[in-house]
Amino acid sequence: MQNTVHSSSIRALTILRMCAHYQTVTKPERLRDVFKVAMPQGAVADVWPSYAGLFIRHPKEAQHGEGMAPWREAMTGSFGLVPHWAKDTSLAKRTYNARSETVATKPSYRDAWRLGRRCIIPAEAIYEPDWRSGRAVPTRIARADGRPMGIAGIWTGWRAPDGTVLRSMSMLTVNADDHPLMRHFHRPEDEKRMVVILEEADFDAWLDPNRGAPVSMLGCLDAGGLISGV
Repeated sequence: MQNTVHSSSIRALTILRMCAHYQTVTKPERLRDVFKVAMPQGAVADVWPSYAGLFIRHPKEAQHGEGMAPWREAMTGSFGLVPHWAKDTSLAKRTYNARSETVATKPSYRDAWRLGRRCIIPAEAIYEPDWRSGRAVPTRIARADGRPMGIAGIWTGWRAPDGTVLRSMSMLTVNADDHPLMRHFHRPEDEKRMVVILEEADFDAWLDPNRGAPVSMLGCLDAGGLISGV
C-alpha cells in the first residue's frame, strides 16, 4: 500500500477536512493491554487518507464458531473505505470519515454498515485544526487518562484486478457543535464534528455482528476525557 498523498494535499486536508490525520498505536504492549490483540505488520505511525493503519474486527471464523479463532483480531488496512464496487483505490482519499447520521444510506458505506462490519481503530491521538487564533493551527487531541483511543469505525474488502484483496476502514463521526472542546476546531462557519471514541467496556458490543446497530454508542466523549495541545 503506497503513501500517495502529496504533502500539499495533506496540508489542505488538515485545514479543511475532519480527522484526516491520526497517530496509530505502535507499541505492541499497549495494543495488547487495551485492545487484547497482537500487533500486525504493515501499519505506519502517522496515518493520512490511503495510508496503512490498524483496525480491529471480529473474525468471521469466530462468528461461525469454527476452530479456535480469537474474538478480536487486529489487521492492517487503508485509511479510507474502498467499497467493493470502486474502480480503483482513489476513493480512499475522500471516505476516511463516515457521518453516523448517513452511514446506513450513503453508497460508499451502507454495505459495510448493513453487513455489521464494524471495527475499532486504535489511535494514540487525532489531529484537528484549531481556528481560535484566526488561522488553522494543527492540534493534537488525546485521551486525558493516557490510554489509547478506540475509535468506532467500519471496514470492508476490495478485490483488485489482479485478485488481491485490500482491506480498508473509515472512522465514524458525530455532530460536535456544542462540545466544549471540539467546537473550537475547523472554520468558524463549518459544522463541528468529532470521531466516536468508544468506552473500553463497549468494545465487544460494538464489534459483535449479531447485535443490532448500536446507535446508542454513537456519541461524543465528554470534554473532560480529552486533552489538546500543539
